[in-house]
Amino acid sequence: MVEQKEFQKQTLGLTLLDFISILTKYRHFLVWFVFVVTFITVIIALVSPKWYKSTASVFPAEQTDLLSGVEGISSLVKTFAPGKKLGALTGPSETDRYIAILKSSTVLAEVIRKFDLVNVYKITSYPMEKTAKELMSNVEFEVQDEGNLTISVYDKSPQRAAEMANYFVELLNKTNSELHVQNARGNREFIEQRYNQNLEDIKRSEEALTTFQRKFGVIAMPEQIEASIKAGAEIVGKLTLKEVELNIMKRTLSEESPLVAFAKIEAQELKKKIREMNSGTSGGDDQMKILIPFKQAPELGSEYIRLYRDLEIQYKILQFITPLYEQAKVEERRSTPSVVVLDYAGVPERKAKPKVSLYALLALVVSTLISFFVVFIKETFERIEKTDPAKYNTMLSTLKKDWFGLRFNRKRG
Repeated sequence: MVEQKEFQKQTLGLTLLDFISILTKYRHFLVWFVFVVTFITVIIALVSPKWYKSTASVFPAEQTDLLSGVEGISSLVKTFAPGKKLGALTGPSETDRYIAILKSSTVLAEVIRKFDLVNVYKITSYPMEKTAKELMSNVEFEVQDEGNLTISVYDKSPQRAAEMANYFVELLNKTNSELHVQNARGNREFIEQRYNQNLEDIKRSEEALTTFQRKFGVIAMPEQIEASIKAGAEIVGKLTLKEVELNIMKRTLSEESPLVAFAKIEAQELKKKIREMNSGTSGGDDQMKILIPFKQAPELGSEYIRLYRDLEIQYKILQFITPLYEQAKVEERRSTPSVVVLDYAGVPERKAKPKVSLYALLALVVSTLISFFVVFIKETFERIEKTDPAKYNTMLSTLKKDWFGLRFNRKRG
């Protein structure tokens, strides 16, 4: 075990020394190769066209809920308000909605036409499609942690970069406002239709209740029933008293006595009145009926309650839908900005790309790796040539045959 560890240490030491010796052997090539590649990359970065970045920042505008002060409107009804936005047109968040608008073909086409980007980007074939792709590669839409949306535009002209970023904001506000108006118009048309239907339902309910009241003389059902019961109880009480008096008179007076005959007539009239109250036949058709017939009281009461309930429901619906209707009309005509501009895009003073330091660092790392690969490949072939010339010649001939044969076949093809 100790001998194995010692052998591993010696092997590692020899490998490290071998690596350093190879770097020392080819140090001039390594230095010059890395230097030349890095220098050429820096020169290319310096002479490449300069691109400038201009950024605008916007926030979603706060939507005023005009229904917040209306009592009795539930949260379910409020969701139909245009200020709350329909779910079909709303993304997971308002800023996501903004990004979708900015990436839409309509907005990109407006920007391309306004700044003549087909000629700016020198697009010859499929101008709108390729120009739109080029434009999307030169813009960035990002949602920041604070919730604001930044619109960044890269362009070779700093002035045009700023104007394009601000124009994106203008189109965003315009398009989003138009979508809000369309949404509000759809809400208004739906609520208006329901509002008109509610007015028709109220009219039908009122006519039905009026017809019922005229037919049965029902004006205030509970009060009339109470009055009917009191009147009936009073008549029954009088009839009972009169029957007692009549029985007493029959015992003390003869049947032919005028007093007995008069008492009989009074009792008969009281019974007749009770029958009329039970059947509802008292009075003519042109007389106002105040007392409710006892036999018809349950049916009339149920019908009156049903008609009165339907009318009250329609009134409640009207109470809910009227403020919604007014809200929808206001939202349809309101033209307030839908986005708040936090920062307008200004003309940039320094270029955004290419970044010389980044290109230089990237060229340094890549050229170093490539030079190491070339050096170690060359050293490997040299060692194979010294230790096993036959194997070296076989490998070399195979590579030449594959390489030159492939190139020859490509030329023939």
